[in-house]
Amino acid sequence: MPDVLIVVGSDSDKHVADKAVTTLMEFGVKHDLAVASAHRTPDKLDVLIKNSDAKVFIAIAGLSAALPGVIASKTKRPVIGVPVNVKLDGLDALLSMMQMPPGVPVGTVGIDNGKNAALLAIEILALSDKKLKEKLEGKK
Repeated sequence: MPDVLIVVGSDSDKHVADKAVTTLMEFGVKHDLAVASAHRTPDKLDVLIKNSDAKVFIAIAGLSAALPGVIASKTKRPVIGVPVNVKLDGLDALLSMMQMPPGVPVGTVGIDNGKNAALLAIEILALSDKKLKEKLEGKK
């Protein structure tokens, strides 16, 4: 059972996910990585969200970057969005993630910043995990 589920919109976004995976592994956080698109494979995404026991989601996407918002609309667990630089220097994806409607929050980190997404997920998990909190405080 992973504590963090990383979802990328396509295989081309995995280079950003690798940064998150490396950081989560450094802290010993259980995680899974899945490829599911809000547009191309919405049914697969629905199943992933519904069947996941993850405490935090990291959603990595470029272009319209709908993935984090769709995940946030289907769960009350924290969702961290990572915009990917595909077009317009990633600003299109960044603005898409930041402009969520009231009631559908997405915590958004910088463009291509999978490491910060993982660190934010770790900080969220550390609120209820004393050992993880100690690890986090020791690395800062």
